[in-house]
Order: sequence, then C-alpha cells, then structure tokens
Amino acid sequence: MAGVKDGILQRGTTWSYVVRVRDPETGRSRPRWVGGFATEREAKTARDEARVAASRSEYVNRTTITVGQFLDSWLGVHEVEVKPQTIASYRDLIDRYVTPRLGDVRLQAVQPAMLTRLYTDLLKAGGAKGRPLARSTVEKVHAILRKAFHDAVNIDQLLNASPVDRAKRPRKQSAAAKHIWTPADLRVFLETTRPHRLFPFFHLAAYTGARRGELLNLRWSNVDLDAGSLEIQGTVAVINGQRVEGTTKGGHARTVSLDDATVAVLRSHQRDQRDQRFAAGPDWAAGDFVFTRGAGLPLYPDTPSQLIPKLIEQHNKTANPSLPRIRLHDLRHIHATVLLEAGVPVHVVAGRLGHADPAITLRVYAHVLRASETKAADIFASAVGG
Repeated sequence: MAGVKDGILQRGTTWSYVVRVRDPETGRSRPRWVGGFATEREAKTARDEARVAASRSEYVNRTTITVGQFLDSWLGVHEVEVKPQTIASYRDLIDRYVTPRLGDVRLQAVQPAMLTRLYTDLLKAGGAKGRPLARSTVEKVHAILRKAFHDAVNIDQLLNASPVDRAKRPRKQSAAAKHIWTPADLRVFLETTRPHRLFPFFHLAAYTGARRGELLNLRWSNVDLDAGSLEIQGTVAVINGQRVEGTTKGGHARTVSLDDATVAVLRSHQRDQRDQRFAAGPDWAAGDFVFTRGAGLPLYPDTPSQLIPKLIEQHNKTANPSLPRIRLHDLRHIHATVLLEAGVPVHVVAGRLGHADPAITLRVYAHVLRASETKAADIFASAVGG
C-alpha cells in the first residue's frame, strides 16, 4: 500500500499501523490495521508491542468496549451459573463503586495505577456522604474485578494480562487483628439476651457456627432433638427486597451435632412457639420454620444482624464488664476459634462450618493454628516428662 513505511501509515491527522496476525484455526496470517494515534512515535510503539504479542500468539484485537459495558455483559453471562444473591451482590457493588468511577474508561486502557487509585479513593471517601468505605467492602470490589478481568483475559481474550494482578490491592485485615470474643464474653452476652425472643437464635449461631441464612432457612423437620443434631439443607438471602431461599454456600447439606444445653434451649423454644401457634389459631402462617416473627412468618434476615449491636450497646450502658462490638457473623468465628484452640481437628471444624475443603478453614483461621503450634513443644515435653 502506497504511503506505508515499515507498517506505519499517516491517514489525515492521525497515524495507523498494520501487523500480521496468525489465525489459530486456519494457520494463515492476515493483516490487522489499528489507527487513531496522535503521533508517529505512538503508532510505532504500539506496532512494536503488537508484533511481540503476535509472535507469542498473544495478540488481541483493539476494541472500544468500556469497563461498564464489559462488566454489564460479564454479569449477564454469569447470571445462569451463579446464585441469584451472589449476582445481586456483584451488581450492587459494581453499580455503587466501579461504574461511577471507571465505567466510561475503555477496558483495554485500564492501568494498574487506576485500580490502585480506585481502592484508595474508596477507602478514604467511598462510603455514604463521603465517609470512608469499610475495608472489607473494598476487598469485595477487588475480588469482583479480579474475577471479571481474568475472564477478559482467559475467556473473552480482550486483554493480554489483567491489570488487577499488578494493582496495589487493599491489605486485608487479618482475623487476628479483629477482636474475637472470649468464651467469657459469649457467656455474658447470652445471659444478657436470655429474656429476648431471639435468644435461641443467637445461642444456636454461637454453638453451631452456622451462617445467618442457614439458620433462617432451618425447619423443625431438619432438627432431631432426641439424637442431638440438625441438618442444614439451604440458606436464605434478600434480593431486591425479597426473601429468597437457595442452596447452602457450598451447595451441600450437612449434619451438625448439638450439645445437651443447646438441645434444652431448642426444646424450650419449641414449646414457646407451640403456645404462640395455639394462641394465633388459623392466623398462624403455614410453614415449619424454627425462627419466626409474629404469627409464624419467616424471620427477616436483617433482623438479627441489626439487633446484635443494639443488644451489646444496651448491655454496656447498664452492666460491667462491657462487651466489644461484634457482628452477628462473628459468632461463627467464635465457634471455630474456640474449637481449634481446644485442639479439635481442622477437618471436623470445617465440616461443622460447611467449608467444602479444610484448606479454607486453614486459610481463614491460620492465626489460631499458629498460636496453637507455639504450644506444641511444651505439650510434647510435658507428655513425655522431659
């Protein structure tokens, strides 16, 4: 082509380059034109990078798709293979924190520094009314972008490499840095909440390590008080304001053993619920849920989550010692931590928590196991008598 010099051509006020790319299906190479460069130098630099990528069979076509367009398409693809509550969570985080800041940026123009700046900005002022955004939320945003950009590389072949991997991600707050209640703290809390109607819920959460949604999905038909066990078969989530039931996080049911005190708590709760059902008569809602609100209706998921900090604050105003603030989910961490510190095997703890692989338990509670390892030498010496 006239005017082409070493793969570079000026078209009007802009510059273009051409590179030959091998078609993996036919084995033939074809010319690919890429234009729109402001200077000859920029076109030559891009040409050289394209030639290297083509020689490694890593060349990707230039595209104008934006981050917002790609993420919207990516979510649509995953709607058929990911749980509805998970997709709803992904979409909410993307709409809130990614699209307003990077949605109009061309996907192939995203640099690691842009993502690092995104995380920093969110941590400083990404929350409501310009307040700092919780580090755990920024970590979730990072995890979603990592999945999406990896698919852009490996499945859609829109990128040679993921910029997320080279961005300075928000540093996770280790479980060791978070305050986990001691058994004494837990006893104080449960004693304080004993008169409350949701005391059985908090007790069961702490004594089984079950997730919130798993307990809210629990039916009496899943509970065998004579055998001292319950079967967790599913979970509950809120999607667009609606209560939605689904499978457990790992997709499998599991049986969790119960101690005698917990069986007694559930028997008492069952008697109270029978009295309430009898008093309500035909107004009692159909269903067999262990935990309900008025007239037997299923308990709304946010209720126990919002209640626990209020109960802690109420206790701290009227009694000593004061209790550190925790989330409902931290009762699950207390359960795991106490068991691991007592020497219960990791695979047993993983089974109670519903972790598909004990390696997950090892990763999440590594700090607990490290603390136990430091005592191993003394325990061995004591056992041998040295």
